[in-house]
Amino acid sequence: MPAQTALVAERDGRLVGLVHAIFHPHNWRIEEVCYLQDLYVAPEARGTGAGRALIEAVYAAADANGTPLVYWLTQDFNMPARQLYDRVAKLTPFIRYQR
Repeated sequence: MPAQTALVAERDGRLVGLVHAIFHPHNWRIEEVCYLQDLYVAPEARGTGAGRALIEAVYAAADANGTPLVYWLTQDFNMPARQLYDRVAKLTPFIRYQR
């Protein structure tokens, strides 16, 4: 599995979404983990299952790689996306700081 990967969603021969994922070592695990860095679905394709399919494709790539953990960040006010995320993943209590 390449350390960085990208997948796309198509509908009727047209790109409607993309996802970037980064597989990387973790200091507290033997296995790599996967950071789902970007998920984008075109506004006209939202609510059609494209976002869920992209997340599930990352899950499948992680499973094939023996990677037990897939994680990502989102803005707390991104309610449409969070409705999907709440169905396909578990919300954690972490707060992100950056420089």
